[in-house]
Amino acid sequence: MSKPDAPTPPNPYATAAAQTGTNVGTGVANAFLNNVNQVTPQGNLTYDVTSNYSWTDPATNQTYSIPRFTATQTQTPQAAAIEAQNNAAKETLARTGATQAGKVESILNTPFNPGTGAPAAGSASGIMGVPQAATSYDTGGQIQNTFGDAGDVTRSYGPADNFSADRQRVEDSLMARMNPQLQKERANIEQRLADQGIRYGSQAYTSAMDDYNRQATDTRFGAISQAGGEQQRMMDMAAKEAGFQNAAQQQAYDQAMGRGSFANSAQAQQNAQNAALAGFGNAGLAQQLAQQQSGFNAQNASRNQYMQEQYQQRQQPLNEITAMMTGSQVANPNWLNTPSSQIATTDFAGIMNQNFAQQSQNYQTAQSGWNAAMGGLLGLGAGAIRSDERVKKDIVPMGTVFAATPEGERKELPISEWSYKDDPSSTRHVGPMAQDVERIDPKAVKKIGGVRHIDPRRVMGGIMRAA
Repeated sequence: MSKPDAPTPPNPYATAAAQTGTNVGTGVANAFLNNVNQVTPQGNLTYDVTSNYSWTDPATNQTYSIPRFTATQTQTPQAAAIEAQNNAAKETLARTGATQAGKVESILNTPFNPGTGAPAAGSASGIMGVPQAATSYDTGGQIQNTFGDAGDVTRSYGPADNFSADRQRVEDSLMARMNPQLQKERANIEQRLADQGIRYGSQAYTSAMDDYNRQATDTRFGAISQAGGEQQRMMDMAAKEAGFQNAAQQQAYDQAMGRGSFANSAQAQQNAQNAALAGFGNAGLAQQLAQQQSGFNAQNASRNQYMQEQYQQRQQPLNEITAMMTGSQVANPNWLNTPSSQIATTDFAGIMNQNFAQQSQNYQTAQSGWNAAMGGLLGLGAGAIRSDERVKKDIVPMGTVFAATPEGERKELPISEWSYKDDPSSTRHVGPMAQDVERIDPKAVKKIGGVRHIDPRRVMGGIMRAA
């Protein structure tokens, strides 16, 4: 693994000269490929190299001889005969045209008057006499947005006291009828208890009077309940009356709204009818305008046709003379479109630069490997390094470098990657084995405690001398 040499870059002048020569050669080859001779029924087309000219590259002073082509067209005997006949016919037509030119002179000397005998142009008075279209119409009356009042809605019913006074009168009337009877029954019960020897305040007396009091209370409650029922009946009658009034108000409101809706529908119908009448009138005006426009256009078309006929009579003799004077031309041979073939120019400069780039990349890769190996050796330090093969494990060969013996002889020195057997972390190291160094330079190795150590400075000196 000797130190790599950097590649030599290409000479730009030599590269440019080679590229120019390649371009010139490719251009000449393309010229020969594309100048194809052609043979047709009308004639032939041939390409010949009739001379050469020299061109000197100003950058390299290199001179190149470049061919010069000449294209030659030849007619067939039949085509040459046809051209002679055409030339004779053109000569005859030219003489006839000169004779007819005198007749045309009189035509040109006569002024052209388009007004004599020409139909009149269209008149715009009829179009302008069409009445204007309608832009508005009667809407049919105003839309109703209000209608008659149907009356207020009944929001309460009955007297302010909700028939409480009427209920009280019914209750008082019932009590007035029941109280004398209740008092009479109380007197009868008290007399009967006295006849039975039951004294006032005794338990039997109190129990008997409690029964009476409960019956009297139930009777009074019945009267009160009946009075409340009468009050509820009167409230229900008042509520029904108020509901009837509200129903009548709603009916009146619906009738008024129906009259308003009917009036609006009639107004909308009238508006639609008036709009349709206005549209019908405008359509009639448009039809009348179209009829007037058609007559106007027809009259102008008739006049234009007359003018064209007059111009044709004036121009026809001139066209005939022009045709006789010019005649027809013999068509040249029709050449085919020859397919174009192009030879691609060799990018000589690009190839040279690409090759140099690849060499530079290989050099960088080799230099990186050299630097890595040298870095491993230089990282050995200044003191003696334990490098005995017997104290190492997991040895992986990496390559070789050249080292010089004390006598100057170059020999290969193997370089390996390894770990020390007594290193728990198994850190990897790069460098030579002491046994290999000893075979090249015994003075670069010494034993310490029976283990071979190498002198890194002496080893690097041998390697540098060999490089």
